Amino acid sequence: MKNELELKRILTDMCNLPAETEVVEFKEAKSNYDFNKLGRYFSAIANEANLKGKPYGWLVFGVENKHHDIVGSQFRPHRKDLDSLKSEIANKTTNRISFIEIYEILLAEGRVIMFQIPAAPKGIPVAWEGHYYGRDNEELSPLNIEEIDRIRSQALAEDWSAAIIPDAALDDLDPLAIQVARLNYISKFATSAKEVDNWDDITFLNKSKLLIKGKITRTAIILLGKEESEHYISPAEVKIRWLLKDSAGNDKDYAIFGPPMLLAVDKVYAKIRNLKYRYIKDGTLFPEEIDQYEPYAIREAINNCIAHQDYTKAGRINVIESEDQLTFTNVGTFIPGSVEKVIIDNAPEEQYRNKFLANAMFNLKMVDTAGGGIRKMYNFQRYRFFPLPDYDLSNEKVKVTLTGKILNQAYARILASNTDLTLEEIILLDKVQKRLPLSIEEERHLKSKSLIEGRKPNFYISQKVAQEIGRKADYSKNKGFDDSYYLDFIEKSVKEHGHLNRKDVDDLLWKKLPEWMDEKQRKIKINNLLSTLRKQGRVKNIGSDAVPKWVLAQNN
Repeated sequence: MKNELELKRILTDMCNLPAETEVVEFKEAKSNYDFNKLGRYFSAIANEANLKGKPYGWLVFGVENKHHDIVGSQFRPHRKDLDSLKSEIANKTTNRISFIEIYEILLAEGRVIMFQIPAAPKGIPVAWEGHYYGRDNEELSPLNIEEIDRIRSQALAEDWSAAIIPDAALDDLDPLAIQVARLNYISKFATSAKEVDNWDDITFLNKSKLLIKGKITRTAIILLGKEESEHYISPAEVKIRWLLKDSAGNDKDYAIFGPPMLLAVDKVYAKIRNLKYRYIKDGTLFPEEIDQYEPYAIREAINNCIAHQDYTKAGRINVIESEDQLTFTNVGTFIPGSVEKVIIDNAPEEQYRNKFLANAMFNLKMVDTAGGGIRKMYNFQRYRFFPLPDYDLSNEKVKVTLTGKILNQAYARILASNTDLTLEEIILLDKVQKRLPLSIEEERHLKSKSLIEGRKPNFYISQKVAQEIGRKADYSKNKGFDDSYYLDFIEKSVKEHGHLNRKDVDDLLWKKLPEWMDEKQRKIKINNLLSTLRKQGRVKNIGSDAVPKWVLAQNN
């Protein structure tokens, strides 16, 4: 946190620059400033600071960008509105990265706002709404492919998982784990079965990419090491903690599993209850019975945690089981940057945090480096009509949640009756049912297909879809009535009763307003309706603002 004296010195130094740089941008922003443009500058300055080896860059409001004269800015004049900008920016950036700090300086020439923007983390370019930005001298521009690759390669120059452990030997590996590894390898590469039978352990472990020229690697300890061999990779921690919670969120049971991870995955899987879920499909009286979770999805989530864990951070992998959800967490940023990108590309990742470990897990049939693992998880949820997996990539951690039940019947009916929907469209509809924000492009796409109606952020299924899936009442409850209905209804009630107070009006309209509205939105809507009636000369308030008393403005 910088003090005012430091900030004034930094501002003076920046204003004395002959021109803006890749990491310093001035804007007058005398009042409003486009939020999306601010976000693009955030992405650009963060990426350029990384490429220039700077810890951070600056976006400054209240300074003219040609001669660098201070002109003052009234952008978000209230401090709480400035502070809320941190979370607003984080909602649309890679890994929820936001400002280090937002400073205000009140000078004689006017108010100056200094946004301190952190450099993109090593290995992770910062995107704004899925797009990477940079600077071409003073101009805002897309970050070019070469610059994206330069940033991504920073974290991958050295593969932690490939390091050799000089003091470790074959005796430090678990014999049962080696036996299971052989079986998995033969299952993966069936044409090599006869050869594998003739290989000794060292040859097999070299061929399956767990050793390097007969030397024990960190990967070998993680996947096949005896539990007591974990000290070889300290301070890294190779542990999976399974935690069972009851419906109130209280801990009921737990277990911790160490290496070999090849065997630990099955032990964790055996702990998960995976109960039967029953629901009745349309057109039948007989219930459908399925497992809450697809076994592949559980194993894929656990193995992804093992493969992508940042072991240098000495954290544990967690599997949290609650009544109708499974949550998996691992430490480390999400290298691809966005889950949507992985789904849409549907191709092998170009870069891995632990490439040696990932390749070994592929050879042992634990992960699929041919790509598509996450997409398969999405499709398994789709075919169950369950919510799609939730990915939270904040706080340098990957958190994946699988829901084991139907969350929204209308959403389930859409999936059942629209089998031609693409997975990308289902992902967007999943956002709608979870009340997550849609980008302008996403909103346009769903509306162009007549799948949703409403205004941001309160979307709901369209009239066309509601009619197709038999949810006409739900549609009407979400859409509500035209304002003219509410206005006439209030006026008629005032006429019948002589006068209404605010509670009377609330009681009159509360359950008739759209179901998507929360309490605050309903109150604002009723305020607007009363204001409209007053402006139209149909009712008037003969009480006070605090205790209103609405009567007819004239004898109607």
